[in-house]
Amino acid sequence: MIKIVGQKVELKEANQQDIDDLYYWKYEDKKQEAKKWNGPYIPETKITKEEFKINWDKDYEIAPNTPNSLIIFVGNKLIGTVGSYWVDKNTNWLETGIVIYDNNYWNGGYGTEAYKLWIDFLFSSTDLHRLGMSTWSGNVRMMKVAERIGMKEEARIRNARMVDGEYFDAIKMGMLREEWEEKQGIDKSKASFLMH
Repeated sequence: MIKIVGQKVELKEANQQDIDDLYYWKYEDKKQEAKKWNGPYIPETKITKEEFKINWDKDYEIAPNTPNSLIIFVGNKLIGTVGSYWVDKNTNWLETGIVIYDNNYWNGGYGTEAYKLWIDFLFSSTDLHRLGMSTWSGNVRMMKVAERIGMKEEARIRNARMVDGEYFDAIKMGMLREEWEEKQGIDKSKASFLMH
């Protein structure tokens, strides 16, 4: 069972109760504050709790002993998720993301710490060459979080997203393994040893 402990948050693999709680935040919470920021331009149809559980388990590992998602906890409270999916296995390129569902934990550094722990975990437990992140220009907080952990803006597709009838740019940010290693102070001659 993977458990990554930071100063403010813990990242863990989900149990059945956690998946039920996630379903509530994703589909049953009346406010749905997170959906105003996390891909509000992507239509999402409600699925059953059973379908949600099946989807959660589907393609769970992106690499051996490396899950595609972990749950973010503050104490015993589930507040969100970090996740990833393959863009191109041939070039070792994974797309990543984070959602803090409980808006009581926005703007307190919880998301930044959780996302950094996630990126560090993915690079240190795999041989990935690059990690990316996609958002929209209206989600300034997400862009700042990605920048704080060392990602760089790589593409801005003008007026490619529509939110509440207004056009926004699509934003692509990313980090290469060598940039992550430099930020960590990892000697490249020893880096391959760390992967074994």
